[in-house]
Amino acid sequence: MGLPTLEFSDSFLDSPDFRERLKYHEIELDRTNKFIKELIKDGNMLITALKNLSTAVQKFSQSLQEFQFECIGDAETDDEVNIAQSFKEFSQLLNTVEEERRRLIQNADDVLIAPLEKFRKEQIGAAKEGKKKFDKETEKYYTVLEKHLALSSRKKEPFLQEADTQIDKERQVFYDASLEYVFKIQEVQEKKKFEFVEPLLAFLQGLFTFYHEGYELAHEFEPYKQQLQFNLQNTRNNFVSTKQEVEKLMKRIRSADQDYKPPGQWTMEGFLYVQEKRPLGCTWTRHYCTYEKSSKTFTMTNFETKSAGKQVVPSEMFKLKSCIRRKTDSIDKRFCFDIEVVERHGIVTLQALSESNRRLWLEAMDGKEPVRNLSRLISSLPLCSLLSLSLLFSPSVFFSPSLFSSLPLSSHLSLSVLISLSLSLLISPSVLFSPSLFSSLPLCSHLSLPLFSSLPLCSLLFSLVRAVHALVHKLPERNKEMMELLIKHLVTVSTHSQFNLMTVSNLGVIFGPTLMRSQEETVAAMMNIKFQNIVVEILIENFDKAREDAKAMYSCEAEHSHELSFPQGALFSNVYPSIEPGWIQATFQGKTGLIPENYVVYL
Repeated sequence: MGLPTLEFSDSFLDSPDFRERLKYHEIELDRTNKFIKELIKDGNMLITALKNLSTAVQKFSQSLQEFQFECIGDAETDDEVNIAQSFKEFSQLLNTVEEERRRLIQNADDVLIAPLEKFRKEQIGAAKEGKKKFDKETEKYYTVLEKHLALSSRKKEPFLQEADTQIDKERQVFYDASLEYVFKIQEVQEKKKFEFVEPLLAFLQGLFTFYHEGYELAHEFEPYKQQLQFNLQNTRNNFVSTKQEVEKLMKRIRSADQDYKPPGQWTMEGFLYVQEKRPLGCTWTRHYCTYEKSSKTFTMTNFETKSAGKQVVPSEMFKLKSCIRRKTDSIDKRFCFDIEVVERHGIVTLQALSESNRRLWLEAMDGKEPVRNLSRLISSLPLCSLLSLSLLFSPSVFFSPSLFSSLPLSSHLSLSVLISLSLSLLISPSVLFSPSLFSSLPLCSHLSLPLFSSLPLCSLLFSLVRAVHALVHKLPERNKEMMELLIKHLVTVSTHSQFNLMTVSNLGVIFGPTLMRSQEETVAAMMNIKFQNIVVEILIENFDKAREDAKAMYSCEAEHSHELSFPQGALFSNVYPSIEPGWIQATFQGKTGLIPENYVVYL
């Protein structure tokens, strides 16, 4: 299991789970920083202590053997696996030549020490500075927020407006610091995959010239070096394309409404202040709350941010009965609303962080406005009278949620259903090549490297090709025709790569995100771009292997319902690989099923 993904939208919520995931990245950065320092120390020993070179190389080799890369996400590409394995390859090579001590290595400081030190100071150092700024702005923002929420609603309006403006500025500074810190910490985690290995690779290349059998060792190392350089270049290309997408996503998140509801597990979540009654008055305690609309489950976790750290108590879970907005003239606080729960008697008063935040909570909980005479009058009218009244009002008034909340028919008039029906009329059915169609196919599940870790390389590649081929033939006919035209053109482009430099790998980097863009714009989706690139490479490299027609060399009787019976000489159409080894999918006399692959010959 790799490092957890940090979403930019979580910076707005600042949830306990977000802080916990952020802590994993900080621990990994500290571990990487310590490892770089140790690596630099070992390198200096290697340069300055020629007599102890054998001991220094052994220690250095052991350090490489023990370090393990941690990549973001649950799966890794071939490039990332090779890069993660490269340290162990280097270690084995150093052990081979450990007894072949030579003179002091020239220029080792420029090719090894300086780049690592530069990475540690400029990249990891910048991430640490971002953490200091983030911690400072966190403390400052929540201190100002508590003072702001403590303001009385009876204050003069200009004073309250000025206070709102000030808290908005503080909130924006806090959000900017959080977004920048999340972006920087993930950037360092990604860049270390190639900025670590490249200095070591250059150092080893220079080291060969000073060994007694340097030429032979370099000759043996050359194929692996070329493959690793290819992996590094692919990783760098993926990083550049992913970084551009992540930067665009960060800008969109930054420009979005601060109180918008990001996609997540819960219908609504965030911080609320809960009124707790005491013998001498009442207090307001900050809780992190979640609400699941389908089960009407409301959860509160006491989470007070203090200078000494975090104080977390067990969560309280309730079943919601009702939710009503609190009138300003009935309480000396702003942004309040009341809820009733099954497990408690009486009303629980909650305070949101802003008016827009309160509106989101009310919408999630189907909250109602305070009861007015007009609602009582409307609820007492018969349906025919309501229909007559609807002719006198504009649709925006008659279909307002506050009006329908008082009617017994509201449960049958789901606005979301009406919106869905309206949107379905706007979607054109003539879209020939929708990226959302590709993103809905479980391609990544077939490309998960751990699934094939026990297979030989040839079997792994064959399985990947078969999996992608099977998914292609499941596409609608129009989509498949469009994809065939595009891939055929890309094959032609790749054949002239010596002139246009558009290799299969480069075409995958360009067209992978375009053909299979995820429906969700999240950091986790951006990290999967590398797998999309691999799928496009497979489509280009195996385009000429697509077979659609076949002829039976022998007859066969089906033993199961999903198999086909056919005579000798039968002609099959729409032939493509299946996930069953030794079987293929085909259509015969209008029926589609499995047939033995060794029973047919492709036409």
